Amino acid sequence: MEALRNIDLLVLLVALPTFILLDAPLIAWAVAGAAWVVGRIGMELAARKRRRALAAANRNAALGVTAAAVMGRVWLLALAILLVGLLDERDAGLAAAVLALVLVTAHLGASFVAHLLDPGADGSLR
Repeated sequence: MEALRNIDLLVLLVALPTFILLDAPLIAWAVAGAAWVVGRIGMELAARKRRRALAAANRNAALGVTAAAVMGRVWLLALAILLVGLLDERDAGLAAAVLALVLVTAHLGASFVAHLLDPGADGSLR
C-alpha cells in the first residue's frame, strides 16, 4: 500500500532521465518537481490536521483543511508552471505542464486504487 502512496514520486524520478533523453528543459523538471514535492508535504500536514479534527468529531474543520490544502496545491503547481513559462521559455512551461499532468494523473490513479483496496485507511470524511 505504501508503494501506491508514493507512485507519484517514482514517476517524478523516472521523468528526469526522460527529460534528459528528450532534451527537454531541465528547469521545467526542477521547478515542477519542487512544486509537486512542496505541495505533497502540504497535503501530508493537512492530512494530519484533518485526522485530528476528525478525532475531535469536527467534520467541518476537517473538510475546510482538506479543501484549503487541495486548492493551495493546485495554485502552487499552476504558478510554478506559469513562472517557468514566463521566465525561461514557452517550451519549458509546456514541459512543466506536461510533467504536472502526468504527476497528477499518477497520483489520482494511485489514490483511486488505494481507496478501492482499503476504503477507510485515510480517515475519510464519512
